[in-house]
Order: sequence, then C-alpha cells, then structure tokens
Amino acid sequence: MISVSRLRAAWLLLCLTAPIALSEQAILFEDVAQELGITARNTFGGLERKDYILETTGNGVAIFDFDNDGQQDVLLLNGTTIEDGSARTPRLPSLYRNQGSGKFVDITKDSGLGEEGWAQAVCAGDYDNDGFTDLLITYYGHNRLYRNTGGQRPVFADVTAKARMPLTGTRFGSGCTFFDYNRDGRLDLFVANYVNLDLKTTPKPGQGDYCVWKEIPVMCGPRGLPLAKNSLYRQEPNGAFTDVSGPAGILTPGGRYALQAVAADFDGDGWPDIYVACDMTPSLLFRNRRNGTFDERGVEAGVSYNAHGRLQAGMGVAIADFNNDGRLDIAKTNFSGDLTSLYLNEDGKFFSDVSAEAGLGVRQLLGWGVAFADFDDDGWRDLLTVNGHVYPEVDRAPIGERYRQLTLLFHNTGKGKFEDWTARGGPALATARPARGLAVGDLDGDGRPEALILNMNDAPSVLKNTKPGGRFLNIALRGARGNLSAIGARVTVHAGSRTWMDEVQSGSSFYSQNSFVLHFGLGDAGKVDRVTVRWPNGTEQAWSGLPVNSLCRLQEGQADAGCRAY
Repeated sequence: MISVSRLRAAWLLLCLTAPIALSEQAILFEDVAQELGITARNTFGGLERKDYILETTGNGVAIFDFDNDGQQDVLLLNGTTIEDGSARTPRLPSLYRNQGSGKFVDITKDSGLGEEGWAQAVCAGDYDNDGFTDLLITYYGHNRLYRNTGGQRPVFADVTAKARMPLTGTRFGSGCTFFDYNRDGRLDLFVANYVNLDLKTTPKPGQGDYCVWKEIPVMCGPRGLPLAKNSLYRQEPNGAFTDVSGPAGILTPGGRYALQAVAADFDGDGWPDIYVACDMTPSLLFRNRRNGTFDERGVEAGVSYNAHGRLQAGMGVAIADFNNDGRLDIAKTNFSGDLTSLYLNEDGKFFSDVSAEAGLGVRQLLGWGVAFADFDDDGWRDLLTVNGHVYPEVDRAPIGERYRQLTLLFHNTGKGKFEDWTARGGPALATARPARGLAVGDLDGDGRPEALILNMNDAPSVLKNTKPGGRFLNIALRGARGNLSAIGARVTVHAGSRTWMDEVQSGSSFYSQNSFVLHFGLGDAGKVDRVTVRWPNGTEQAWSGLPVNSLCRLQEGQADAGCRAY
C-alpha cells in the first residue's frame, strides 16, 4: 500500500516539471474511495500471468439510484479465476447503498445479486416501466436480466428465463445498452459479444501465431479466435425479449471482436443509433432507419478505422458533444501504442478523426474506461481515460511497458483541443492502476461528478475534484408514457450566448453505466435562460429560468421543474 504522503510528494514533483501554471489549474483529484466506504476488492483471473483472454477484460461499474431516494448508489462487478479451490469466499458483485453525507454501506448480501462467474458489463434501465431501475449484467456463459422489485427494501430478481433471454450455450457477452430503438415506449437491448471462446480448444501462451507479443509468450487472441456476432433484443408487450438481430440488420456486417456498445442519436433525427467499439476488427455504426431496421455505415461515416485507414483495438466508448456544436461526438480508447480516438461529428452523417490534432497522442497507454465530464465546470467537457495492460507478464520483460498504468486527464480548452493535465491533476493521478471499468456521477451529494474506477484484482478508486470550479446545472429526467428512465432523451441548456447538449444513455465507457443525472458545467453563467427536452417519443418540452448550482427533476408533461439548490 502506498501512503498518502508519498502520493502527495509524487504529485508535487510532477507539478514542478509540468508546463501549466498552478493558478490555471482547476482540477485536483484525490482518491476518496476509502473515505466513502467503497472498498470491495476485485477478483479477475491470474495475478502474475493470464493464460486466456477471458482473464484480461475485467469488469464494469455502475452509478445509479436503485432505491429512488435521490442518492446515487454503486455497483461493482466481479469475476473469478480459472482454477478455484473449494474453500473460499464467494466472489459476487458488490452493491453499495448511498446513505447520504458521502457514506456507503455494502448491501450485497440482501440484494439478490448472488451469481458468481465471469461477469463483464452492466447497463441500466427501467425496462418494465415500474419506476425502478433494472440491470442487465453480461457474462461469459449467459447474460442475466435483473428486475428491481422496488418497495421498502428493493432487491433484484433474476428474470432472465421469464424474459426469454438466452439461457443455453456459451457467449462472451461484452458491452450492453438499453434503448427504445422503435420508439414504442418499451426499452429494447443491444448486447455486444467479444469472441466465440472455447477454453478447451484455445491454445496456451506461446503456442500459436497470436500467442506472442513483443517476443513474450502471452494469452492468445483475439486474433486467431472465432469472431462473435452481436445481438438485438426487442421487448414485446408482455415483457419478454425477442432476438431480432437478423431481420433488423445487426448480423449483416458479419462477426466482430466487439467490446463496448452505446446507443445515441448521432444524426439528430430523434431515433437512436448504435456505435460499437471493436478489437482488431472494424468498429460499427448502425444507423436507425426508423422502420425497425439498421444500416451499418461505419466505414462510410469514418468511424471504423483511424485517420490513416488502419485497424485499431477499440476498447471503451464515450459519447458527448465535446465542442458544443449541437452534435454528438465519439471518443474510443485503444490498445497500447495507439492514441485515444476522437471522432468529430461533422454533420450527423460523417465524422473526422481529429485525435492527433486535438492533442490526444501525447501518451499512448492501453485504454479501457473513458468518460467526458466537465470536472471544473468551465462549460467544456474534459476527457478522462483509465488504463492498464492486458499482460501482467510485461512487468518482467525489458520492453518499457508496465501492467499498472496512469489514469489520464485531458482538459478541454474550448478550442477543439485537449491539454494533458495528468501531471497536475492531483495526487490521485500519480498512482498507476490496473484499471478497467469507469463511471461518472455525483456520489457525495455536492452536485459535481466523481469518477468511479474498477481496478482488476485490486480495490476500487473514486476520484473527486477537491478544487471548486464554475457554476453548473444537473438535470434528472423521468418519462411519462413508457420509457420512464427517459433513455434517449436529449437535453439542451441555454445560458446567455452559450448552449450545451447531452443525452441520457444506458451503458457507456468500458462495460459501465454512468449516472442518468446529466451534469452541465456553466462557467460563469449567472442563470439558465431555457432548458429544452426532446423526449424519446419525439415530443419537446421547455422550462425557463432554472437556477444554477441546482438539481432540477423534469418530468414529461409537467410544468414544475422541481429544482433544489446544493
């Protein structure tokens, strides 16, 4: 364990050599996980070596309000190991209830989340429209749909069989997203799948063409392993799900090594599209044709490859309007030796890879979780990426790579560029981590977002910005005629001459779920002139004169904004 004093000393040393003046710095992260009580250690594969690709992907996290008390709760997924002894503590997901005042309590024992195994991703949404947020957790094996039962002591019931989700066969489920692709008021599901993995037939490290990396024998894949196919499940009126992947056009592109999927309206037509980050296969962009089918146009749109037309090992995805032009852009993390991709949405149909021009090439680590968030509330969304190598074996090889890697902070200058603020981002950014999942949301109730990080085979981290920034506005939405989670709703905030836009999304980053509460940094704006919501069914509603530094709960069809100050 590294002491806090040593971390602070390391951070101060970095400050002395960093190019940005301290007076300009408005983001100082400290790790407050222990203080909050979010401490459950992760288990996922081997510590010193990983013999199979299954041991490398790790888990996601979720920030969501499962009991509707207005406080954001936390879920940490967990895994297992290839060879387990019989006498051990069960390795379960960890569910933490937010007690308010920045304190959490582990309630996993009574939560109903009692399934062990190789959990992967989590996405949230109120699929049955009963007012409580449900979960899909993907697994190696078969995925599990958990219905939130609500009540005084909400628990999660496994309704996978009742919902007619697959229970047989073996799938390597990866990123997932709830969304209402046909706008019928019922949430549907897109589930990515990574590889068709059979542990009995997979070669061991060093035994195949794709089982050596920089002359180091390592686990095999994904290249050389069978491709997987993604799945689209349409929810029926009875609450069951039907696999419509074929007729909807999801299978048309063929197999991929798909990791993270996110649904968002990229072309602004009011119908959700899907972006899928793929590992060493072209990434996918499915355009919603508004008739129950999708066209895959990733290559045409410019988001399947990098700016030079080369394949990338895509990992995590973040979707946001980083330059405040009213269109949703895409950030994608990639493998070691490659920069984080930034695709600028030009006109809703075509994107430009502006990664290098935007300044994201200064450190090329192995990225996983990624999030856009305005941590200093200056009105421009910053970019946070969490990193960690797939091969523990690199620590014993003289190749200049390390298994634990830094979390990177890129500050948005507001001029289409990002500056690397990692060295001056506070003591929490001086620590290298074996990171995987990342989610952002307000955990301590002060209105500003924290970053929750899952570290493989280690304790989690919670990064809090301890330096006050500008003004802000938080928006929590609730639908009225189906899709009560308001997933897919688009919010536009107007303050003076400035405008911001964001959408409610299910599933994001890497295998993770961000808070549904949308956070808008407002800079020095003294008031909010107007907030417009385009609900998932296409109707629009507006509110005027909302107060800054407040949380406003906007419900479809109601005029009262329900704002409270922090």
